[in-house]
Amino acid sequence: MDKNIVSRDGTPLAHESAGRGSVVVLVSGAMSTGATVAPLAAPLSERFRVVVYDRRGRGASGDRLPYAVEREIEDLAALIDAAGGQASLYGVSSGGALALRAAASGLPVRHVAVYETPYAMSEEDLRERARYTERLTEALAEGRRGDAVDLFLRLTGLSEAVIEGARHSPLWAGMESLAPSLAYDDAVMGDGGVPVKLLASVPVPVLSIAGDASPAWMREAARAIADAVPRGTCRTLPGQTHMVEPDVLAPVLAEFFAR
Repeated sequence: MDKNIVSRDGTPLAHESAGRGSVVVLVSGAMSTGATVAPLAAPLSERFRVVVYDRRGRGASGDRLPYAVEREIEDLAALIDAAGGQASLYGVSSGGALALRAAASGLPVRHVAVYETPYAMSEEDLRERARYTERLTEALAEGRRGDAVDLFLRLTGLSEAVIEGARHSPLWAGMESLAPSLAYDDAVMGDGGVPVKLLASVPVPVLSIAGDASPAWMREAARAIADAVPRGTCRTLPGQTHMVEPDVLAPVLAEFFAR
């Protein structure tokens, strides 16, 4: 990825683009880099100029402390400015929460599409998020990156056996390298609940998507987003889980962004 875009606070942002036309920026979620959403860029680049980037603190992008969600919004502002001054945003998982915050902040955004932004839909889930934040903060402060990854994987619902298998896989070292950025996604998600007041200030069309093979609460969260924004639409993709297939998602996004 290229690193010639610098955010307002001096952080270099690794990015690449493909295609021509109106700009679409892809925003990854937790424990991921731009490479995670890059497979979606290929089908979308047939109709749009698609920008893929590593969020700060991950991949080839830089980082500066202290972290604040506002810095990530400034990162998107820098990317949009460099791409021509206006863009649509697609965010997956917690990346969707960042995309929605960016639109609410007044960035020159045309549309926002989000996939399974994991807002909590019950009081028990909100309490679980609060416990996660507390334990994650402690683990990272003490340099226990592996424990931070473990906490996140448990939050996503993975079993003990799957997590133990991950610990002994070649992928674990890369996951530990991304562990500090878990605090960034946690901050982007706020207290974990649907930020109704913030979403009510999003001025652009929003498409909130979920897979019908995902847990029911994911679909409820997608509907809650669409209901909270002034110009929201909710859509469910048959047979899809949180790991949505790019060739299934791309036509849906292309239709929405072309409006």
